[in-house]
Order: sequence, then C-alpha cells, then structure tokens
Amino acid sequence: MKVFSLFLICSFLAWFISNLSDSYESRTNFALNYKNLPDTLLLGNKSVNSIEAKLRTSGFRFLYYNFINKRVDVDLSQVIAKNGNYLITEDALSEQIELQLPQSISLINLDRSQLFVDLYQVTAKELQIKPRLDLQFQQNFIMEGEPIITPETVLVKGPKNEIDTLTTIYTSKIEMTDVSSDFSENILLVFPKNLSNSVFSINRVNVKGKVVKFSEKAFDVPIRVLNFPKGYNVNIFPNSISVLCKATLEKLKKITLQDFEVIADYKQLNETDGNILFLEIVKKPENVYDVRMLENKINFVLEQK
Repeated sequence: MKVFSLFLICSFLAWFISNLSDSYESRTNFALNYKNLPDTLLLGNKSVNSIEAKLRTSGFRFLYYNFINKRVDVDLSQVIAKNGNYLITEDALSEQIELQLPQSISLINLDRSQLFVDLYQVTAKELQIKPRLDLQFQQNFIMEGEPIITPETVLVKGPKNEIDTLTTIYTSKIEMTDVSSDFSENILLVFPKNLSNSVFSINRVNVKGKVVKFSEKAFDVPIRVLNFPKGYNVNIFPNSISVLCKATLEKLKKITLQDFEVIADYKQLNETDGNILFLEIVKKPENVYDVRMLENKINFVLEQK
C-alpha cells in the first residue's frame, strides 16, 4: 500500500504539472491605482477600485496570480469628458493594462466597454498660514518681531463652493513656558472639517521665533496742549509725564526725548471731564516692544490773558 500510494502521488503530480503547463483562459480581478491626475481635476470617493479581465496564459501563471495582489496603474491623463462624466475608453484601458502584463499573458477582454472615473473640476488658491502661539517668557525676555513661518502659504485645491470663503489656515497650538531662547517647531496645520473634497499641498510647517532680552527705561516727556481757547492761557499740572519704553539695551541707549511726543487736546474735553485733559502719545520710537504712559491724564487751569 505504501508503494502504491507513492506511485499514485507521483502520478498525480506529473498529471498536475503537465496540465499546468497548458494554456488556459480564465478571469481575474485587478485592483486599480489611478495616477497622472490632471491639475484641474480631483479624484472622488466613488471611483471604481477594481476591474475584471479575461486572460490567456499557462496554468502556472494563473496559479501564481491567485497568490499575489494584482494591481494595475490607470493613467488619468487619457481621460475624456462626455456628457458631464469622465471616462477612459475600452481600447485605451486595454492598451494600458496590456503594457503592464508579462509577455506570457494575453489580455482577451475586460468586463466593461469603458471605465467611468469619479472626477470633478477644481479651483486652486493660496491661503496664508497663521501660527497659534501660547508663549510664557522668562522675566525680561520677549520675542523680537513676528514669528517666521516656512512656508508662509498652503495651496488648496477643491470645488469652488468649498474653498471660496477660505482665507487663512491656522497651525496647531504651540504652548511653551519659561522661554528665554530662540525656538523652532515643526507643527501640523489644522484644516476645516467640512472640506471633504479638497486637498492641501502640505500638512505641516516650521515656526521659528527670535527671543531677546529687553530692559525698560522711563522718559520724562513734556506735554503739549493743543486747541485751547483763544484769549486764554492754559496751565497744566504736571507739565510732563513719565513714559515707559521697553526695548533691548542697545536700542534704549539710542532713544532720546525727541523720539516722543505727548499731547493733550482741548477739543476732546467734554462736560463730564471737568478740568481734566486726557493724554495721547502721537510720536514714539520705532522697533521697540512697548511704549506706555504711567498716567494718561492731567489737570489744567485756564487763565484769561
């Protein structure tokens, strides 16, 4: 029985191998991988994901095909528009698939006369990127200027009704504490949730900030009164006001009283103010972090000439 079983198995294998070497026709499924999408179109979610094809090849090939993930590329640059739909003709699709098959496999036919592709027209626009920063600095440290974002814009493609109202895309929130030195962070962008048919060129950016140490200096700035009544002199108390300026030490050394101008406009006086004039800074140094008055009002007395 053992010898008989051995010969039976060998005979079966010989018959099986002999049959696998013959040519057969059979159907198989290919997964579709769309590529070369035109710039003015986007691929929708309803596109066909697979196609059935009738092939002629050896049994060995068919056996091999049953154990691999069969995928073919579909070149969408050959798509044509017809009656508001987008399709690839059977001839064009057959030619694309045949070029990707081994020479030992012949394509007989496909399960459809044309392949409809879910495509839709899109518009494109560039959106400004803005960072969301929550920075807590060490005492006497501050960020110099605005943060640097690389890249500064993101390209969005989508249906016009989806992206028309978009003007800005924000980053994820950057939270840092005890900041005393320059920082650089790669951070994700936050996209609106209602843009199901739109795509963005990037999904993250780099945000950099220059952190410097600052100091404060108070300047005793004279007050100039404007528009007081004709025939009167106006006496103000006090005659000058302390203005606190926040800047780097190098910048503070270059600042003088001539860089400031504080006024009190008599025209702004109303009945409820009595003998009080409110102050306004109309001139201040450039490229400083903060300028503020320690008081914003003064008393005055009018004297007839």
